[in-house]
Amino acid sequence: MTSFVLPHEVHGDGAHKVFAVHGWFADRSAYATVLPDLDRETFTYALVDLRGYGQARDATGEFTTAEAARDLVELADRLGWERFSVVGHSMGGAVAQRLLAMAPHRLRRIVGVSPVPASGLPLPGEQWELFADAAHRPENRRAIIDFTTGGRRPAAWLDRMVATSLERSDPKAFRAWLDSWAGEDFRADVEDSLVPALAVAGELDPALSPGLVQETWMSWYPRAELQALSGAGHYPMDETPLDLIQLVEDFLREDGSGAA
Repeated sequence: MTSFVLPHEVHGDGAHKVFAVHGWFADRSAYATVLPDLDRETFTYALVDLRGYGQARDATGEFTTAEAARDLVELADRLGWERFSVVGHSMGGAVAQRLLAMAPHRLRRIVGVSPVPASGLPLPGEQWELFADAAHRPENRRAIIDFTTGGRRPAAWLDRMVATSLERSDPKAFRAWLDSWAGEDFRADVEDSLVPALAVAGELDPALSPGLVQETWMSWYPRAELQALSGAGHYPMDETPLDLIQLVEDFLREDGSGAA
């Protein structure tokens, strides 16, 4: 079987290697707002496009969090990263937790930004239809983004987020990813993991709220931390970028090892 290399861009030359994994609505450009202010002396960041997104928009695959974790391990091998940390937003947070099951010995730390739980995210009938139809209905994508940011964000920002999402995701892959991140429960494979795990959750997000993170992430991982952002919903990269960078990099720096 031909191997697949996740499209990626590398920033910085620090000893602490970090993957940044995007969520359901975006490609790696989701991190564009925080990119200029990252600590590139301490960290080396690799921003990736998952299958079905960005430069991997036309890639074939299973479009699952498990496949994404395998792709990241392969990319780490190609980059020569023996150990690394992972920052994952939303669906990308589920990918980070998949790595806890697949390659815990390779992980220094994980960070979930508004992370989908390893138990999945069951959606009642009407919500499921809203999310499932978002693959081909821009108005559904807009409604979801508006809801998960507390209905407080400007119309122009919502429109831009939807336009970017449509441009940089394949509709069939987008729909397939939903079945994985929302429907798969792999909690038994990651409970009691001793890898340090930070969750950052926006208080304006009613879906993946600090309360949900407390019930899931915080109850599964003995070395877990939770940081709530009062001014953010589901997209802290856009809503509170400097606060997010501070929380994430302070946590990553707590691992003082300089090993590559």
